[in-house]
Amino acid sequence: MFIQTKYLGEVEINAEKIIQFPTGLPGFGDELEFVLLHLPDNPVFQILQSTNSANVAFIVTNPYLIYESYEVNLDENILETLQIKDERDVSVFAIVTLKDPFATSTLNLKAPIIINTTKKHGKQYILSTDAYPSKAPFKNDAIDESRVR
Repeated sequence: MFIQTKYLGEVEINAEKIIQFPTGLPGFGDELEFVLLHLPDNPVFQILQSTNSANVAFIVTNPYLIYESYEVNLDENILETLQIKDERDVSVFAIVTLKDPFATSTLNLKAPIIINTTKKHGKQYILSTDAYPSKAPFKNDAIDESRVR
């Protein structure tokens, strides 16, 4: 199937790659289906793109690439909601706010996107700890900026 995207124009996606967000995302409750798209020549960031609305797309990254000691403890409710049975079925993403210059960009570590990669279910999960901010800076020495352009 073909979809219109915010950053890549029209792209063809495999319907089996669609991730169901039963309650949408905060502020986007009507957006229930998303797909992860790779940015060309960029191994660090991906796009979480709505399959229904071209303008609803988020730049995301694996937070462990930047914050190796980042911890997400999922409660029973989210394990049940996303039908998670094995931790190997879980992918964690942080929404990125890209800014110019890049060094001022931030990650939302307070509310990661949790995806059951086997069942294709996702949810933005607000952590119950104050250990992580919603606007965490990219650590200057944690990422090679030449890899993200």
